[in-house]
Amino acid sequence: MSTTASAELRGYEQPSLRRNGGLTLFVVAGGLLLAFVPALLTAALAGDTWFDKLLRGYPGSLDVLIAAGMRTATDLAGWVTAGAIFVLLFLVARPGRDRWSLDEQPEWRLARNAAFAWCLLAAAMVPIDATDANGAPLSRLLIPGGLAYLIQNTYLPGAWIVVFLLALVVTVWIQFARTWTGLLVPAALTALGLLTPVVVGQVLVGPDHDFGSDAATFQTLAAAVLFGSVVVLALRAASGRLLRPVTIARAWSVAAGCWILIVGSDIVLAAFKLAGPAAGNPTAALIAARAGVTLAVGVVLLVARARRRSLTDRTVCTVLAVLALLASAFAGLTAAMLRVPPPMYFTPTSVQQLFFGYDLPDAPSIVVLALQWRPNLLFLGIALAASALYLLAVARLRRRGDAWPVGRTVSWILGWTIVVVATSSGVGKYAGASFAVHMGAHMTLNMLAPVFLVLGGVVTLLLRATRPASRHAAAGPHEWLTAALHWSGMRMVFHPLRVFVVYIATYYVLYFTPLFESFIRFHWAHRAMDLEFLAVGYLFFALIIGVDRPPRPLPPIGKLGFTLAAMPFHAFFGVILMTAASPIAENFYETVAAPWLHDLMGIQYVGGGIAWAGGEIPLLIVVTALGIQWARQDQREGRRKDRHMDAGLDDDFEAYNRMLRELESRSHRRRPATVGGGSSVETQEDSDERTRADRTDA
Repeated sequence: MSTTASAELRGYEQPSLRRNGGLTLFVVAGGLLLAFVPALLTAALAGDTWFDKLLRGYPGSLDVLIAAGMRTATDLAGWVTAGAIFVLLFLVARPGRDRWSLDEQPEWRLARNAAFAWCLLAAAMVPIDATDANGAPLSRLLIPGGLAYLIQNTYLPGAWIVVFLLALVVTVWIQFARTWTGLLVPAALTALGLLTPVVVGQVLVGPDHDFGSDAATFQTLAAAVLFGSVVVLALRAASGRLLRPVTIARAWSVAAGCWILIVGSDIVLAAFKLAGPAAGNPTAALIAARAGVTLAVGVVLLVARARRRSLTDRTVCTVLAVLALLASAFAGLTAAMLRVPPPMYFTPTSVQQLFFGYDLPDAPSIVVLALQWRPNLLFLGIALAASALYLLAVARLRRRGDAWPVGRTVSWILGWTIVVVATSSGVGKYAGASFAVHMGAHMTLNMLAPVFLVLGGVVTLLLRATRPASRHAAAGPHEWLTAALHWSGMRMVFHPLRVFVVYIATYYVLYFTPLFESFIRFHWAHRAMDLEFLAVGYLFFALIIGVDRPPRPLPPIGKLGFTLAAMPFHAFFGVILMTAASPIAENFYETVAAPWLHDLMGIQYVGGGIAWAGGEIPLLIVVTALGIQWARQDQREGRRKDRHMDAGLDDDFEAYNRMLRELESRSHRRRPATVGGGSSVETQEDSDERTRADRTDA
């Protein structure tokens, strides 16, 4: 390999990039400072107007400016943390078969420092947001017990406590992470940390807040990945580090996908936030300004794509600098929106809209559950993405001339169709207000949909559809997936005992403790329960009937025992629900006060019956599928042996012949010696004759 190629792989500094990096660094630093302007300006111009409209006291101009600036800084630190981790995982090219040390990359140090700053800022946001959200000055914190009192009155301080803990774990984890898989856990925790203050913020209240929450979830993650990675790549270019063509191509593809998500979610969020008296409210202007920034990002991406064949070092630095500047503007406008309650805050809201985002005037009959659909944007988006990825992989296999079983494709699509029906039909719509419907939805997500999903064999498909990278090519999806499968953490995730305990204990811990009544009140918590049930069900059935080989495969008898051991626990759970003395989450259901919600114990009795039957029937289906798999395995083994027999390679026959030859050789080695130079005491012929005589006597 040439010296140039070797330097390219190791990421040696490129002099031309170093010469163009000074301006890029200046623009990025200036943009990060300018990100504070929209939030500070909005807070200063608004004064006490919106505090009065929300019937809160005014903390004071300085306290409000501190709160606005700190929120902007915290969001930027979270974005840079997410961007650095994402760049390390998927954008910075590395050799596909060589070991790669994280501390050789500047993004590793950037991720560590950004996570530490995010941790400190989140800790500072606990008292700052506690006072700001309650309309109290910061001096209130000096009163004994003042902070604890303020934290109990609003959701945001508790959210920042969670962010602080997550950012602390991310900081420590990155410090000791030295491999690619070592960043998988920090990536997941960073995503949770970014979402925590968002889902309990402005999107938590008002009519149609279920749409707003789901759209904000997609937008938060997409914006963090897009703008965070842009800032990180701009800093890499400013330092003179090499940006290989494959890195630029990947960055453009990721940016294009994230941009589409941001645009789609912004449309939903605009419709949600502006559904109210908008006169004199700057939210519409802020939304329009942010839409202009998003449009400008799209134009830059299109121009860069059109000129991809003529990109120079100077052009790359310029594009990254402009995108970093637009990223700062997007972050600043987002923080500014948080200083103004949107128009939907001032829309009359019913109790049911307060909890669910919509009203439920009709009783949940079979017709109502079948016809009254309300799209669940979160699961609908996940299902569409998973189905599209699967079908693209199948198409790629077929273009290469490889076959893929149609039954697996049907199972995968059917599994996600069941998920969409359970979350977007009347079942998902009424799951929050009726315990019986809720139990039906969760049993479907936990017991039925995963059965078809694991039969789809998505991991096997992706491994076959992606090609391994050559020795000196950049690692790609095949290497990423292979590394994740061989990761020691994956063995812990698929540990049979852990999966079994979590699968069974989830129902008992959730429904027989105050957790359920606390979670069912919030849209984000209900979605978290749905995701948890689906994920745990997938792990459980992947160990039993999954097409993909798990890191800890069970023997056939173990799979049957695993299945049969789980059946009584679901039956007991259903019986406990049916024979309970008082209804679960009674206060919540009485507060909902739906006109058809009268007999809570009767509804819970039906829910217990669904849990009983819903737990037994799918497990019986699994036992049947397991028997079919065993039969097919025996058939394949029989055909293999037949082929060996036809070729004269029967394993049992060859083993028998080897045993006879070994016995004969051992017998010759043990032939007795002669006595006194005469004939042997017993020759081999005499021994054979004696053996035949013994058999005749027998």
